[in-house]
Amino acid sequence: MTAPRLTVLIASAALAMTATLAPAADATVSELTSVELWQEDKTTVFDAQDVDLADFLWIARPVVVFADTPADPAFQQQLELLLERVDELVARDVVIITDTSPRDLTDVRRKLRPRGFMLTLIGKDGGVKLRKPFPWDVRELSRSIDKMPLRRQEIRDSASLN
Repeated sequence: MTAPRLTVLIASAALAMTATLAPAADATVSELTSVELWQEDKTTVFDAQDVDLADFLWIARPVVVFADTPADPAFQQQLELLLERVDELVARDVVIITDTSPRDLTDVRRKLRPRGFMLTLIGKDGGVKLRKPFPWDVRELSRSIDKMPLRRQEIRDSASLN
């Protein structure tokens, strides 16, 4: 089994277990905000129940992956695509958020109102930049991000520092 495939399987298992293990979480972990957790490990995949999109305003670009169940093949394919090239997303300050429980009606789901599978890219300014009803490759996602004015400024700023 390849490492990216194993990562996807581990991430899927962790997402499935989140709902049952949340009350037993370590107290030190629960003291950290989702932004602090993301800053410690920018490859962390968050469940929408544990995130407030407003917390990431001007800090990160949320990519939210919705499905009606974690068993949705499009959801599994999308997570696999994202995790295979997660370093490219980290370089663009992307935080990955999933929501596979329509019954729970999270704030994220309430705000973005998906139907079935949906991939949503939100800019650092909090605006929805992209919605796709099918899985998207990281290369395509990166191109969309790199066209954003704020991202272009980030690229210019990092070039001037070097």
